[in-house]
Amino acid sequence: MRQITMAISGMSCGGCVRRVTEALGTVPGTRVDSVSVGSATVTYDESRATPAAIDRAVREAGYQPGPVGAAVPVAAGGGCCGSR
Repeated sequence: MRQITMAISGMSCGGCVRRVTEALGTVPGTRVDSVSVGSATVTYDESRATPAAIDRAVREAGYQPGPVGAAVPVAAGGGCCGSR
């Protein structure tokens, strides 16, 4: 098992956190450890999941994953969830 923490831009509220948590939970072989506005920590089984699959889930939820361990600014103001 490996663990990654990734920055995620475009998140600004609890709805965003819920959407990303749900998206990450759909990736087989992963355990979502934590999601907060601007980041997520996921543990994954290397035989079943890849960082690319985890990134793809975040993108498909409508957010922009950053490099593992990178800091990405959190979206300011409205428009995050209502515009998706």
